[in-house]
Amino acid sequence: MSLLVVGLSHRSAPVSVLERASLSVDTKAKLLQDTLASEPAAEATVLATCNRIELYADVEKFHAGVAELSTLLAQHSGVGLEELTPYLYVHYEDRAVHHLFSVACGLDSMVVGEGQILGQIKDALALGQELHTAGRLINDLFQQALRVGKRAHSETGIDRAGQSLVTFGLEQLAAGAPVAEWAAGKRALVIGAGSMSSLAAATLARVGVAEVVVANRTAERAERLAEILRESGGAARAVPMDEVARELTRVDVAVSCTGATGLVLTVEDVAAALGVPADVAREAEPGHVPQIRAESDPNSLELHAAWADNGELAAKAQPRTGPPADDGRPVRLALLDLAMPRDIDGGAHRLDGVRLVDIESLADAAADAPMAADVDRVRTIVADEVAAFGAAQRAAQITPTVVALRSMAADVVTNEVARLEGRLPGLDAKQRAEITQTVRRVVDKLLHAPTVRVKQLASEPGGAGYADALRELFDLDPQTVAAVSRADSLKGGLEAGPQGGPGSGFLGSGPESGPQADRDDTDGAESAKRGRA
Repeated sequence: MSLLVVGLSHRSAPVSVLERASLSVDTKAKLLQDTLASEPAAEATVLATCNRIELYADVEKFHAGVAELSTLLAQHSGVGLEELTPYLYVHYEDRAVHHLFSVACGLDSMVVGEGQILGQIKDALALGQELHTAGRLINDLFQQALRVGKRAHSETGIDRAGQSLVTFGLEQLAAGAPVAEWAAGKRALVIGAGSMSSLAAATLARVGVAEVVVANRTAERAERLAEILRESGGAARAVPMDEVARELTRVDVAVSCTGATGLVLTVEDVAAALGVPADVAREAEPGHVPQIRAESDPNSLELHAAWADNGELAAKAQPRTGPPADDGRPVRLALLDLAMPRDIDGGAHRLDGVRLVDIESLADAAADAPMAADVDRVRTIVADEVAAFGAAQRAAQITPTVVALRSMAADVVTNEVARLEGRLPGLDAKQRAEITQTVRRVVDKLLHAPTVRVKQLASEPGGAGYADALRELFDLDPQTVAAVSRADSLKGGLEAGPQGGPGSGFLGSGPESGPQADRDDTDGAESAKRGRA
């Protein structure tokens, strides 16, 4: 196994960089195709949410893989390699497995313990399967990550350590008041009808807003979401996108999470809704954003080391500004922006009477959230699962050699029985069958203990050499072993299938923080049903 992940997340990069580096659906597909076309990668997939972009690949060489994957990320994200480099992190082999399992359990999420990341992992696997870029390793890894995530949520109280980003965002808007009390009687506008917007609409209805208005560029999906909310007993209606400005003048809360590449609500839009000129916006405090410079040569060993050890260093060097403090002024319009790139102009928070919570301010708030005791239990689960996965992968690597050995032994039996029949032509069918069965039993018993033991030894760290030893001792044909490996890999890909992957029913297919999949996707209705449950 030579698993490599190169990526950036809310822990290593400021929101401004994540926003610019976000990948569209088409860009993700092109990134994977180009990754497989590059020499170091044999298979790959990409995990992209509003809080992370991670490229996973099975590579032949570490340094060549890091250089190629980081260059591809820069090319397809549109952020230059030199600028992107300080925010990249690298994990290899067992550390890469540990990282993905931690992500699947919600340990690396902005809100620790939230489970929506599982849907995004499922989507990443499905994309790799659909494009035929995911082979045996990626399929095994991502399917096991889904199982580990489900185990963490079912066996521990990690859910108590966090919550959905929607609920967390509403708590920030409520500024310390109980969300149900804060929401009572308010009218809300939800822009978008994909998975995260649908979850937001359902959550708003559940906490008691008076009405939810859904705006979406596809009228049918907006109406479908509104209908689901009405069926659950809430007041809801759908409007076209060109009525957003009018509806904004009537509501108290607006939540936006679309796949738009530009702003959905500008400062002027918000100011117009409040009936004030945009130039009355309060001046923001100037802040110096230090730049971390790095050598841009992708083959630089120093650069590789910087990537591998980067972690949260770059993020800590970037000051973030959250929503304005509660200064006693009444909030006329509460805005929650869950999109990446952002839907709502960040300058809107400077307007009197506006409170804006976005991904950046949520990151600040989440950093101060208390950790649940169950987090330690989840970390133990992750460590155990990483060890088990590594052992299984190492054992699987010797399987083609064992299969080739047994195939050779079967050929020896067949040839020797045929030779015996030539020397003893008087044997009847029953005698020949008994002799053949006896020889086969002898060979099977001789091979059983060594093959079982060699699989056990191969599963241990450093056990890769046992396959080589078997090939040398029994003079096995390398081409036969390679043929078994290819057949096994092909079988693994076919068994997984584009809709395969355990955990497909767990928390639906909503993203970690939504917007990457929130392009009028068909999972919106299901998210709404989950949200009102």
